[in-house]
Amino acid sequence: MSPFEIIPEFGGLLFTAVAFFVALSVIVAVHEYGHYIVGRWSGIHAETFSIGFGPSLVSWVDKRQTRWQIALLPLGGFVKFAGDSDAASGKDQDTLARMDPAELRRTMHGAPLWARTLTVAAGPIFNFIVAVIIFASVYMVQGEYRTPLTIGSINPLPSVGSELRPGDRVIAVAGVPVPVVDGQNAVETLVSEVPQTDVLEYTIVRDATTMVVKGPYILPPLVQMVAPLSAADDSGLRPGDVITAVNGESIFAFHQLRDYVMASGGAPLRLSIWRHGSFLDLVLTPKRRDEPVEEGGYQSEWRIGVVGGRAFEPARTAIGPGLAILKGFMMTEQVIEGSFSGLYHMITGAISACNLSGIISIAEASGSMASQGIENFLWFIAILSVAIGLINLFPIPALDGGHLLFFAYEGIVGRPPNDYVSRALMIIGITFISSIMLLAIGTDLLCP
Repeated sequence: MSPFEIIPEFGGLLFTAVAFFVALSVIVAVHEYGHYIVGRWSGIHAETFSIGFGPSLVSWVDKRQTRWQIALLPLGGFVKFAGDSDAASGKDQDTLARMDPAELRRTMHGAPLWARTLTVAAGPIFNFIVAVIIFASVYMVQGEYRTPLTIGSINPLPSVGSELRPGDRVIAVAGVPVPVVDGQNAVETLVSEVPQTDVLEYTIVRDATTMVVKGPYILPPLVQMVAPLSAADDSGLRPGDVITAVNGESIFAFHQLRDYVMASGGAPLRLSIWRHGSFLDLVLTPKRRDEPVEEGGYQSEWRIGVVGGRAFEPARTAIGPGLAILKGFMMTEQVIEGSFSGLYHMITGAISACNLSGIISIAEASGSMASQGIENFLWFIAILSVAIGLINLFPIPALDGGHLLFFAYEGIVGRPPNDYVSRALMIIGITFISSIMLLAIGTDLLCP
């Protein structure tokens, strides 16, 4: 391989690294800021706020005598409060013993139980809050589909002379009346009822005139989004690509592509691709994936990891912040439910441990989503923020959930756990977390 052949590959690795650093830094900063600001409001002094671990690269001290720093290893962060011996909030016994009651009150270990509980819980809660905000922001930018069904934009397709125009109000397709619901549900209803042919007749209203025009099949084999770490991602498929043939057989609908993939048995598929007016060929091998089903549980299917697009995008109208935030909460709840379901089914063995993602997979996913646009990248950050917040609430010593478990014990019994027991449990917790991280890295390297 020549140096010139290495440059594009190195550029891709650099892009992935930067995207991963940005995504992780945002999530870590939000999480640790939750600890910091609620601790400050509760009267607990933060000595150090760090993004990353290890030697400090850049640092400054603010007027409250808190050191803010960016450290060498960008794989997390911490807030070290007064009285802490380390980033995991262990007790600095010697320092605590020398403090008077007023100084002790400003430490994590001398503050009232309510202040410690709120400070620790704030990290994951802030992760959930920022996810809701990101989801809501994307919803506000995208808007909601207009009723009745109206053409917003036409997606370019090969060999289809579409006569549709933006602004056309669709009354019927191939004689099937359009239901008076939002654009998304209208399209789904039409797809189930219109003939499966590459060209359809659209009855539309344009400039107050009703007319019939020709248009493409509603759901062509158009790639709208590529799932990170999927067969499509590995092969180089990109949003906007139109798959015109599979194994030499022409297709005009997305469901035809899906049928080929599901029937492949994991054998390689030769795809003919139309991309920005040019044709190219790609070969990809479907991967077996465990996917949730409506009845509950998971089923294993062959997938290539693409989301299909429409021949046209329905017009949208803006939505207000109230509805957007509600939808953001609903999406956050959906991610949490999906995470619990996936974890439960991995523990019970119903699905493979290969569904566990480690740092390598997360980094690759960061680069893949960033390459597909800012909205997709922000959506990915929001999902990852929910996952990090959720993981930190697990009742494992060394995680926020472990600290909250100790606080619950203190609230019930009236005294904190024995220091020796706490330290032993912390070591066990750190060992367990490290083992899970190693397992996740192993799945990154060994799973297909």
